[in-house]
Order: sequence, then C-alpha cells, then structure tokens
Amino acid sequence: MGLGLRHMIIVLLILAGGEAIAQEKFTISGKIKDAANGEDIPFTNVLVKELSGVGATSNVYGFYSLTIPEGDYTLIFRFVGYQTLEKTISLRQDMTLDVELEATATALEAVVITSEAENENVTNNEGSVTKISMNTVKEVPTFGGEPDILRIAQMNPGIKTAGEGNSGFYVRGGGLDQNLVLIDEAPVYNPSHVLGFFSVFNGDALKGATVYKGGMLPEYGGKTASVMDIRMKDGNSKEFQVTGGIGLIASRLTFEGPIVKDKGSFMISGRRSYADLYLRPLEDDRLNSTKLFFHDLNLKANYQITEKDKIYVSGYLGRDVFGYRDDFGFDWGNITGTLRWNHVISNKMFSNTSLIYSNYDYNISVGSESAGEDIEIKSQIEDFNLKQDFSFYPNSNNSIKFGFNVIHHTITSGSLDGGENSGINSDAGDLSYGYESAIYLQNEQKINDKWSANYGLRYSFFHRIGPGSEYLFDSEGNLISEETFSDGSLMEYMGGLEPRLAATYLLNKKSSLKFVYNRNYQYLHLLTGSTASTPIDVWVMSSNNIKPQQADQISLGYFRNFKKNVYEASAEVYYKSMQNVIDYKTGANTFLNSQLESDLIYGTGEAYGLELFLKKTKGDLTGWVGYTISRTTRKFDEINDGKPFSAKQDRTHDISVVAMYKINKKLSASGSFIFYTGDAVTFPTGQYTVEGITTPYYTERNGYRMPNYHRMDLGLTWYLKKTDKLESSWNFSVYNAYGRENPYIINFEPNEDNPNINNAVQISLFRWVPSVTYNFKF
Repeated sequence: MGLGLRHMIIVLLILAGGEAIAQEKFTISGKIKDAANGEDIPFTNVLVKELSGVGATSNVYGFYSLTIPEGDYTLIFRFVGYQTLEKTISLRQDMTLDVELEATATALEAVVITSEAENENVTNNEGSVTKISMNTVKEVPTFGGEPDILRIAQMNPGIKTAGEGNSGFYVRGGGLDQNLVLIDEAPVYNPSHVLGFFSVFNGDALKGATVYKGGMLPEYGGKTASVMDIRMKDGNSKEFQVTGGIGLIASRLTFEGPIVKDKGSFMISGRRSYADLYLRPLEDDRLNSTKLFFHDLNLKANYQITEKDKIYVSGYLGRDVFGYRDDFGFDWGNITGTLRWNHVISNKMFSNTSLIYSNYDYNISVGSESAGEDIEIKSQIEDFNLKQDFSFYPNSNNSIKFGFNVIHHTITSGSLDGGENSGINSDAGDLSYGYESAIYLQNEQKINDKWSANYGLRYSFFHRIGPGSEYLFDSEGNLISEETFSDGSLMEYMGGLEPRLAATYLLNKKSSLKFVYNRNYQYLHLLTGSTASTPIDVWVMSSNNIKPQQADQISLGYFRNFKKNVYEASAEVYYKSMQNVIDYKTGANTFLNSQLESDLIYGTGEAYGLELFLKKTKGDLTGWVGYTISRTTRKFDEINDGKPFSAKQDRTHDISVVAMYKINKKLSASGSFIFYTGDAVTFPTGQYTVEGITTPYYTERNGYRMPNYHRMDLGLTWYLKKTDKLESSWNFSVYNAYGRENPYIINFEPNEDNPNINNAVQISLFRWVPSVTYNFKF
C-alpha cells in the first residue's frame, strides 16, 4: 500500500502543477483564534489585498499557509461574525503570523461555523454541503426547548427527519445507517435520547457542524449517504466561564477556562433530564420507583506543548435509563474518546494524528434479580481507530491533503443471560471482528479565475477476521455448511476505489455552477425490523453473504446571491444509484438469531430529486425556506415480484420554513413550519381465519401512505441582561403550536359490529408541548 500511496502523491503533485520560478517566493503561515476565548477559528478567509484572487483558508484547527512572491502586502482576515482584520507585512523570508479576531458587536456566539465570506457559498468548492452554526441552533424552537443540532440539520433540503419522536435522518434516499455522525472525529452509532425525541448533542458543548449530503471529501468514508462532522468547543483559554440552562424537561451546565492562560484550556459540559423526579412524590410505589431519564457529559482539554505542537483530549458519555420497579429495565448509551496531536511540520505542512474510541451498547433486563428470575440481554459495537492526516500547501493555488485510518470493529450481536430460576439458558451471543481501513489523497485547486475543483481518491478495504464462523445457505435459506476460523485468521477481504470530485465554475461574483460526483462503500450495516430506528436494532459486518453497500451519486447545482449577498439561493438536482441494499425476508426472525444472514435479501436502490433553498442572512428578519421534491425506490427479486417499490423514506414533497426576527434589543421571536408527504408503509390488504385464528396478509411492500405530516413551532427569547461578563435570558417555546395530531402509528383493530373487518386507528404522540428555559452565562 505504501508504494501505491507514493504514486498517488506523485500524480497529484503533477496535477497541482508547478508555478513559474521567475520570482522568489516565501510562505507565511500561522493560527487564527478568537480574541475573547482563544478558540481556533476554522475556515477563515485569508486574502492578499494586492493580489486579486490570491488567498487561503484556515483548516479545522485554524492553521493557514500561503505562498506568494517576495514583497510588501496587506493581509485581510475575514470570517462572518468577526471584525475584518488587516495586517501589513514585509515578506522577505518565510514567516509565522498568528492573529486573533474580535467578534462583532452583533455576534451572539463567539464561534460560528457558517459561510466564511459573504459570497463563499457561491465561490467555494463545496457542492451539496450544509454548514450549521450554534447561533442558529439556539434560536430555532425545538422539542422541550433543548437546542438540537440534529433537528436543525433536518430542516435543510435533502435531509429528512425519520419522523415524530426520532432523531434519525435520511439524506437523499439513503437509509438511517448510511449517515456517518462524528463528534470530534469519533463515530456515534445511536445519536438519540428518549427514543429519538432529543439528540445526544448538548448545544452548549458544541462549536458547530458540517453536513456533506454529497461531495464528500476523500478523508471521509465508511457510510454511503452522508457525513455530519460535529466539533466540540475547545474551552476558553482567556478566562473562566460558566454557561447553563434550566428547563422543564432537562437542565445543563458548562464550565470552561484556561489551564494555562493562552496555552491550554478545558471544557466540561453536563446535561440531565428529570422526568423521573416528577414521579417521586407520587404515593403509588409502581410509579415513584420508576427510572426515566437521560444524561450526557462532554469533556475536552487542550494544551500548546511547543509552538508547533498541540494536543487535544475530548470525550462524550451519554446514557438513557428506563426502569419499572424490579420488573423491567432498559438502558443504552454511547461513549467516545479522542486524543489528537497537531504538529506543524513546516510552514507548508500540517499533521494531525488521532486515536479514537467509540462504543455503543444496550442492556435489557426482565424479571426479578433478587428471586433469580431475571433475564438480561446485551448488545455492543466497539471501535478503536488510528487516523493520520497530513495537509500540504505547495503554492497559493493548491491545498493537498492525504492520510490513512485503521479501525478495529467488535460487534456483539446479542448475548442472553438467564437467572438461575428463570428457566432460560444463557447464550454468550455472536462476536464479530474486523478491520476497516483506508488511504486517501485529495487536492483543492484553483485552476483559473473561473474554475476550481476539489478532487481525489480514497481506497477502502475491509478484513473480516476470526474467531468466528462463516455460513453457506441455499436459495431457501437452509444451512448447507459451516466453516470455523481461529483467532486472528482472515475470513473475508473486500475493498474498492472511491473517486471523489467537486468542481465549481464561477459565472460571476454573484453566481456559479457546481458539479459533484462521489462513490462510497459501507462495510457495517444496521438491520431494523421496524419502521424507525430503535436502540435494539442489530449492527452486522460484511461477510461472505453480506456484501458491502455501494452508492454512486452525481449532482449539479446553481448558486446565486442577491442584493449584496443578503439573500443566498441555490437549486440542486441529484441522482444516486445504490447496490447491495439489505432488507429482511418477509417473516424473518430478527431477535437473537445466530444465523441471521439466512433471513436477509439483497437488492438495489435509486434516488433522485430537486432541492431548492433560499436564505436571508442579514437584517432583523433572517431565516430560510427549503423545498425538496424527490423519489426513492428499492428493488429486490424476492419482493413485489421483482418490481421497484417505494422506500419508507420516499417522500415526494418536503418543505421547511424557518424565520428569526429581532423585535428589539430585549426580544427576539422565531418560528418554523414543516410539511412532508406521508411515509410509504405496508398495510394488510386482507385477512384469513384458520381454526379461529385470524391472520392478516400482505400483497405489496410499501404500497400505502401514512397521512401527510405538518407542524409549526414557535419561540420567544427575552434577554434580561447582556454585558461582557454576564448574560441571562428566558426562552419560551411551543412545539406543534396549532395542535396537529400527526400520525405516529396506524393500528388495525377489529370492528365492534363486524369482527371480520379491521378499522385503521391512528395513534398520535403529542398535540402541544410547551417549554420554558432559563439560560445564563457568566
């Protein structure tokens, strides 16, 4: 692999092109930070005033590098939400220049990840990318008044919510398991609290997020639909600070401050819900002993060891707990940890080395443990990941990135532990082991005044290793043979090349065309027997029976700004082809099945659509309107006689309207409206009775529709005090303001007058959910 990577680097350097050496050139590099708290500011534009079109952009750690001819220049540092800074330099040799930017008076948050320049959405190479600022997240009303970055992501075109009470999401026809959700580079396998009503991401601990709906950079891989890259705050390196909120459902508290001023900082952020505390005063022992809550904890610290070396340590711990007396218990949660080392190799080369840990598990207990009648079921997915990235800045027109990562996966598909008096035999469950690895190389290149591109290659490969067994089944799913492998032996090898391209053609300073193509492979798969993701869904590895999922996507977009960049607009069309899509056979046994692969079928998928987006970025009234018209189908030989059928997430129309209005210095209002076509669903077409037992039968997969969904949320924020040292506010919000009874489940119940006929009965979750939250910062 090493020789192949060297060849890839050589080819890319040739493509990057050497500039004429008619004049001696030097490199200026450095870090860009927030003047108030010392946070790194990613994606800041660095422009050279005297050289039209020449500049650079800082990476996610605030590092920039720019190589230009010898001379006297004015550098312009510009990022939305901060005052533009100009620095005059005399460039006669390589030099380092670190800068700090001051937040503008109107900025509500110190760090905002949004458009880096006023027309950056037009000029950058990022087609099919959505950037989310925490400023916006905290203003838009959400369920229970908790700032929720996943909910805001779902209000953008092409990103569809998985439904009421589910924080999962679909991106351009992909499945729930096809989204790579990262927090400080660590994957989060189940980003949901309370079965999906809240996400696991505490808004007070986050810096922002970038969602790649297409045009995924080669550095990302492992999932076929999208990447959501979420970054935690680093912590205030200037002074100590406390932030928090007290709400009706949950409260949160964040501490941050310097370890050594301007050299290191820490951040600790915790959150807990307390529905169970409302039950404690009740006299009914069945209720006052019930456990019903979630908690999460974000931790991060960093320290500047030398001028060229900085380390980061971050982690997340979160858990949901539900227990009813001694009869039933259910808990699930995520643990992640990331250790990063930033090293400036030279003024043109930057290195980031990451050691990453991720764990998701659930536990179900039934019966009395004291009587020895308990039954406990457990499942787990655990990762250890080594990731190495290099950034190389050869000249002002090219930014090259390359690296590799190796992930060791361990999956426990389900273990069963029965108490001594339970009458249940214990089963250690199936353990699966594998290595998922990749090497990649990419270049962001400014070709000329009109054309720019970000292109590269990723080669991913997967090794399934022992101990374990491989099964061979016939066409009916009957076991033919079994082969057992010893510890560490190779069971299966698979891999493939993943080309990526994002190209931008600048029509003028106000408009551009963008083209994106990418291919992705996926080696881990989520199997769900329900219509929505649940904590007890099963993760499986690719094997001799389960082939890697593959997706190829192309998109073409037109981007245009109006009225001096006050309005941003875009229109994108996309087409996605999916291979080796996985589903269950009809009537499959999905629970604690050691030979689950015999109940799986494999097919293809197709998705295409049009996404329209209009956003107002300035003024007292801001917000956006997003609309998606799309089609998503699946095709299996074993289903619907091999004819294509609608996927669950096939929603023809999806509309989101978000508005934020600054009434005065003390009051701001916000609101959102969501509408989407009802999900495709399979309903029984009839029933038959044999020996008094009535059984429904089905003829067409997803041949019916749930009722259309629509909802309005309203919010009002009252700012009590805002100074350099103290901020406080009240937030009032109503989820589902006009009380629409949206469908959650459709059940079929016998008709009282005629038991041979079943009536469809809609079950809804909530009509109105008001919330009040007091937020503070000092």
